[in-house]
Amino acid sequence: MTQARVALITGAARGIGLGIARRLVEGGWQVVLADRDAPACERAAAHLGGAAMAISLDVRDEAAIRDLARTLEARYEGLDGLVNNAGVADPICGPIETLELERWNQWIETNLTGPFLMCKHTLPLLRSRRGAIVHIGSTRALQSEPHTEAYAASKGGLAAFTHALAVSAGPEVRVNAIHPGWIDTRPETERRNEPLRPVDHRQHPVGRVGEPADVAALAAFLLGPEAGFITGQAWAVDGGMTRRMIYAE
Repeated sequence: MTQARVALITGAARGIGLGIARRLVEGGWQVVLADRDAPACERAAAHLGGAAMAISLDVRDEAAIRDLARTLEARYEGLDGLVNNAGVADPICGPIETLELERWNQWIETNLTGPFLMCKHTLPLLRSRRGAIVHIGSTRALQSEPHTEAYAASKGGLAAFTHALAVSAGPEVRVNAIHPGWIDTRPETERRNEPLRPVDHRQHPVGRVGEPADVAALAAFLLGPEAGFITGQAWAVDGGMTRRMIYAE
C-alpha cells in the first residue's frame, strides 16, 4: 500500500480544483485529478508531476464512478481524501417562469447528485483509511441575486448533504464544505491582460478578490489530521463579503 496520502479531486483540470491539487501535491499527497475535459486534465496532471494522475470522468455517470472506485481500490487500497469540486459554474438560470426542467436538472445533477454518487462509491475506501471529504459549495447557498434559483438550490442542498453525511459517516470519515465567494479562476495570462477593476477588490473587506490558493489552503487543512475535531461544518472563503451590509446610495 502506498505510504503517501491519496486524494481524489473532481473538476480538477483548472481553477479551484487544480489549485487544491497543487497544494496537496506540495504537501506530499498523491492526487488523482478527475475531469470531463480529458486533455486539460492530462495537461494539469503532467504539470504537477509524478504525484498526479489524470482520469476522465463525468460525475453524473454512476457506472464510471463505480469503475473509478474499483481502480482506486486496486491501486491504492484506500483513499484519504475526496474533494467534490466539479460543478456547473454559471449561476444564472433566468426567470424561473421560463426555466425548463432539463436546464434545472443540469445544475442539480452535476452540483448535487454528482457529489452524492462520488461519496456513495468512495466512502468504503475513505472509511478504510479514516479519510475526509470536502465539498466545494458556494456563498450563493447563503445569499442570492435574481434568477439564480437552480444554482442556489444545488449548492444549498450540498450544504445540507454535508452535515447529514458527516453524522452518518462518522467517526471514521469527516465531512466538511467550503463556500467560496468571488474567486478569480482565470488563467494567469488573462488575469494580466485583463486585470480586475480596483472597485472589484475594494468591495471585499480584505481588500482583494480571492484566488484558488485561498480555497486550497483551507481544503488542505480540512483534509489533514489537524482538522480531526472538525466535521459537518461549512466555511465561507469570500473575503468577508457575506458579512458586509450593503445599502443603495
